[in-house]
Amino acid sequence: MTRAAKVAGLAALVVPFTTGCSVEEVLRFGWPVGVTPQAEAMRELWTWSAIAALVVGVITWGAMFWAMAFHRRRKDDDGSLPRQTQYNLPLEVVFTIIPTVIVAVLFGFTVNVQNYVDTDGQDPDVRVDVTAFQWNWEFQYPDNPGPNGEPISTLGTSETIPLLVLPTERRIEFIQHSNDVIHSFFVPEFLFKRDVFPMPEVNDQDNVWQIDGIQREGAFVGRCAELCGSYHAMMNFEVRALEPALYDRWIDLRSQVNPNTGAPYTAGEALAELNCGQLCSPEAYTTYPFATDRVQRSASQPVTSGS
Repeated sequence: MTRAAKVAGLAALVVPFTTGCSVEEVLRFGWPVGVTPQAEAMRELWTWSAIAALVVGVITWGAMFWAMAFHRRRKDDDGSLPRQTQYNLPLEVVFTIIPTVIVAVLFGFTVNVQNYVDTDGQDPDVRVDVTAFQWNWEFQYPDNPGPNGEPISTLGTSETIPLLVLPTERRIEFIQHSNDVIHSFFVPEFLFKRDVFPMPEVNDQDNVWQIDGIQREGAFVGRCAELCGSYHAMMNFEVRALEPALYDRWIDLRSQVNPNTGAPYTAGEALAELNCGQLCSPEAYTTYPFATDRVQRSASQPVTSGS
């Protein structure tokens, strides 16, 4: 028993230092890195829930191993049963109260975080209309008209990745609906997804939701997370989070006509005009378009900028 305890203790010390994980990664318990305040709130809930589960597990495992070690059958046993503790009312009360308290505490913290995540402010800084369809996305900025008077819009196709350009440090509101079947708007770095229903008012769906603000610049892959047909796995988009000043310049360009083409700036063309390095490069995708017309996409086919 002494040798086994030493080996177990050594393993407990060695394993954390040989996994290559940082302290932050260990405390996340596998939870992805989030980029919004809501994501951080959910990560903290996950971390403390995992710690609570480990504490309960250690106590339970300790009781199990203690019982196996000190109440195992011995050679000199006379065959009689050990002292029984069934129908021990105080013990049963304790074993009922403790799990009830644990569940109640977890429920309370979960509801608190859920209410925070689902809270919508009165005056968002940016509004985006999200339209899902088989098998792509369209993003419109209803408060920002283009040169033709219509809202600025970005439409994905089989040849183009739809770029969803958003500012950091601003409250963003999404209004979503589907043109056909149920889809799901999912950006892993936001750490939660929203199902996109056709006719949300008929399907009793709250299709308006907000995030407090993206906390850092970056490029993040967005996906459809609801099986929606043959090309569901290819229904990707890309979020480009820019600092507010760059985002304002991007919106201003989208409201103008590109003198080189005589047409309104596309999302990719406006990004390229910002000249802010790889983040503003329309070719620096972290995801790629897939042809959805059952034609094999050539490996040499160039990736075009978001429309």
